[in-house]
Amino acid sequence: MLEKYSQSQIDTALAKLNHSAEQAWSIQDNKLYRAFKFTDFIAAFGFMTQVALLAERADHHPEWFNVYNKVAISLTTHDAGGISKRDFALAYEISQLI
Repeated sequence: MLEKYSQSQIDTALAKLNHSAEQAWSIQDNKLYRAFKFTDFIAAFGFMTQVALLAERADHHPEWFNVYNKVAISLTTHDAGGISKRDFALAYEISQLI
């Protein structure tokens, strides 16, 4: 079972994840969160399809919301009761898609 990260571990992992990012991930409602904006719905949906493939391979599925060209993603590890290394690993892979 994965362990929930402490606040110190979250802070360190978040700084590393956002080190060279143009748009940063943040913590919202005790979840790793980032919003994305695309040129249109097709681009947003294409991105979601790519994320779905990553999530399925990792067996770790995001909470997400989509309206037209906007996609919001929240990551948490329910089995751990909060944010874990699994969330940061998937966030890193998602960031590489942009």
